[in-house]
Amino acid sequence: MYMIERNAERTASAGRLLYDMFVNFPDQPMVWREINVITAALRNDTQDKQTQFLRGLFETLPGRIQCEMLLKATEQCFNTLERAEMLLLLLRRFPESVVQHGVSLGETLLEAENLDDQDSPVNCFRKLFVCDVLPLIINNPDVRLPANLLYQYLHKAAEFYIGYITRSPSLEGQHQGSQDTADIKSPTKRSTQKYIIEGLTEKSSLIMEPWDRLFEIMSVVAMRCEWQMDKANRNCGEILHRMKDLCRYINNFDDEGHRKYKHQVVYSTLLIFFKNAFQYVSSIQPSLFQASSPSSNQIPLILLDDLSNIYGDVDIDRSKHIHKRRKLGEGREKTLSSDDEECSGKGRSRHIVVNKIELPNSIDVLENFKIARESWELLHSQEALEKEFTRICMSWKTETWLWLRIFITDMIVYQGQYRKAINSLHQLGALQGAQQHVISQGTLEQQRALIQMAACHFALGEYRMTCDKVLDVMCSVIPCAQDVVRVQEEIPKVKPRFKKASDLKLLPCTSKAMMPYCLQLMLACFKCTKMTVHNLSLITSVDIDMLEEFAYLRTAEGGKIHLELLPNQGLLIKHHTVTRGITKGVKEDFRLAMERQVSRCGENLMVVLHRFCINEKIILLQTLM
Repeated sequence: MYMIERNAERTASAGRLLYDMFVNFPDQPMVWREINVITAALRNDTQDKQTQFLRGLFETLPGRIQCEMLLKATEQCFNTLERAEMLLLLLRRFPESVVQHGVSLGETLLEAENLDDQDSPVNCFRKLFVCDVLPLIINNPDVRLPANLLYQYLHKAAEFYIGYITRSPSLEGQHQGSQDTADIKSPTKRSTQKYIIEGLTEKSSLIMEPWDRLFEIMSVVAMRCEWQMDKANRNCGEILHRMKDLCRYINNFDDEGHRKYKHQVVYSTLLIFFKNAFQYVSSIQPSLFQASSPSSNQIPLILLDDLSNIYGDVDIDRSKHIHKRRKLGEGREKTLSSDDEECSGKGRSRHIVVNKIELPNSIDVLENFKIARESWELLHSQEALEKEFTRICMSWKTETWLWLRIFITDMIVYQGQYRKAINSLHQLGALQGAQQHVISQGTLEQQRALIQMAACHFALGEYRMTCDKVLDVMCSVIPCAQDVVRVQEEIPKVKPRFKKASDLKLLPCTSKAMMPYCLQLMLACFKCTKMTVHNLSLITSVDIDMLEEFAYLRTAEGGKIHLELLPNQGLLIKHHTVTRGITKGVKEDFRLAMERQVSRCGENLMVVLHRFCINEKIILLQTLM
């Protein structure tokens, strides 16, 4: 009779017959085969007609029978995942069962994770615990949990969510479904990309708004542990400010209070730090977190010292070289500077200049960078906080996180601790080498560490090392033949004493931007040391502005810098006027060489300079020895 009603899809009558069978024949194999089919439909993500009928059939049963049926079905499950999913059905439908089964289910999942020797916190067992079981446990007021267990659960949740959010595209490549390009490029929408955790279905693997979920868990833990919470729904900046205030008097509490508020400061600040550091890095190097797409036009950015402010006492009003002036309003980039703030540990204000076209959300990105820096500083402001933060980072193996090393390096560069930054860049280079699958092959992103290292060596006055790194980068760069780019429209007059830069720039990691920057660094090395600029002006300069600048360098106002000629220059062209002023008081061979270079001004500057740097690498380095 039951099969007749079931096949006819008469839900009510089939439900009554199923109830009678379960009550009167609870041990019959045929009954349990049917119950297994029904419970499988309850766990299934599909919405086909048969699955919907079986779910409706289950709903006709009395609540007491549903609960008993799910409990008995759970007992017959020998697979940990299947058993956990069955118990989750029970806990969601019958909240009163959370007190009896919730904590034990959570511990079973964590134990299964350890026994299965998972190499990543983003696994099926941790996902079910953090996303499905833990909210049921901590939000049930009848479940009593000690503070140390709550902190352990918060630790597990943070590790999972941060790992899930910051996963590399290689982890999702095989499971990535079609996705709107705009969503893929957006760090805030990345969590909606199709990504399947091994052992789970696509629907079960999908986690919407993971940061919000993580902060919600912390909020519940805070309430249960009686943290000092004066306002709900604070943003990251407000929470950080509150933690700074708490740190001022945290040592006034007794041992128990100090321990409690230490956990509050560490976990609150830690989550703020990782969230803002991730959002900063995902904006300046998006390829770390998303699969490459032919239609994606997001360009990675590199934080570097702004060379336009790298010299002290620059004389902008160079009256005797007035023919080289340009109107300031022509072609100037739209820029945004970060708020004035004291550089950590240095007592200097630093600005970060960003091109709004290259980074439309620049206001948010600079704010992310600022909040992450301040969070890091707070976590290292007291020995107890630093010790706990270090312990957590070691357990998560954050030293292997490439994206985090990028942030830490940028933070150190911002602080002006260039020697320390170089050490960090060596670690960054090692991580890039170990994770080449993350970064697009054959791109300048692979040279991030070298470019920043060159700028750091220059800031330390180590000019030969600067050129060495610059020339290594040049060997990996392919100049854009279609782009005629000026190395620098205005090269300021240099004073003998070097002065560290106060401003920084987020420059796009492209040949068009990096080649001029690297060439400026190399030229500045020669200018700062007042050494011979070996052939650079005559062999490579096919840009009229640069020729005028090199001619100016030979004058008294320009520093009387000596410019040598290569012996194999070849026949110089017949004399004719080059430009106003440069034929006065210069040697005949230099003047004729300048005329020859002017005749080549139609050539692409970047191609010529690139070729010169590669061909003359040894000579250039020998010049600075």
